[in-house]
Amino acid sequence: MSTPTDARHLVALAEQLLAAAGDLRDRVARGDRGAHSALAEVTRSLDALRDSLGAGGPESGGPGPGSADAGPVPLPPLEVTVPVLGVDACKAGWVGAILEPGAPRPRVAVASTIAGLVESVRQSLGIQVVGIDIPIGLPDDSPRRADALARRAMRGKASSVFTTLTRAAYAEDTRAEADAVNRALTGQGVGAQAFALRPKILEVDAWVRSRPTVAVVEVHPELSFAVMAGAPLLANKKTDEGRRDRLAALAAAGLASPSVLTGPGYAADDVLDACAVAWTAARRAAGEARPLPDPPETFTDGVPAAIWA
Repeated sequence: MSTPTDARHLVALAEQLLAAAGDLRDRVARGDRGAHSALAEVTRSLDALRDSLGAGGPESGGPGPGSADAGPVPLPPLEVTVPVLGVDACKAGWVGAILEPGAPRPRVAVASTIAGLVESVRQSLGIQVVGIDIPIGLPDDSPRRADALARRAMRGKASSVFTTLTRAAYAEDTRAEADAVNRALTGQGVGAQAFALRPKILEVDAWVRSRPTVAVVEVHPELSFAVMAGAPLLANKKTDEGRRDRLAALAAAGLASPSVLTGPGYAADDVLDACAVAWTAARRAAGEARPLPDPPETFTDGVPAAIWA
């Protein structure tokens, strides 16, 4: 158990790391490309230290990306090394943002089913990772740690992460029946958004459990934008300001405006969310993304449950 002296030592170490992060930010601003990896390492070390103190970071509920102590620390532009696909649900079914090496901007694809979207893209491109903005890995009788940790990492945007229901609750046909089942298992009721996404969640669950021959990860676009920009993007994604902020964050991360933003059955916020998911999928392919929790939880379905960013 830590003593007050130990805690003071850890706080002093945190201050040293913050100073080092500030110095590295200055090096990045001067164009010192060798500082990028060092900055990311310092940031990860600082997050881990805050976790151990219980004073911040995703595990403790304190400051996550862009904490007030260090200020927003955007990540350097992404280098896409392999083809990846980011997917978001939309009225038409599913909209995907495709990133590939050398491409000037994300390409957009749409399909009515997740299996159809992935298969259509794979017919012409050997995608290595598929990221999806949907819960993957359904709990048996408790809330998922992934949802709680993602909320804690996004001060000001925590409400964008809903609590995933138990598998038994999603098996029910009505919200009232699901509510009764979920309360009996976890003590928590069923929110409207969590149940409204039931068909999409079950569709992806069935597809993932069919063992597609491609890596599949769960991604929350608001968490991706927060990590990308160094702080959560607080403006509503459906407003003009929200769209501008997200396009600016993607541009700073090395992703130009996608080939199209709207179309039949999908809106600009759907496409921008898919781009953020694709950004994380590319980081996952490069070994740079991290899961919440780490390591992922696994329930009786055997599917790793974690939100990557």
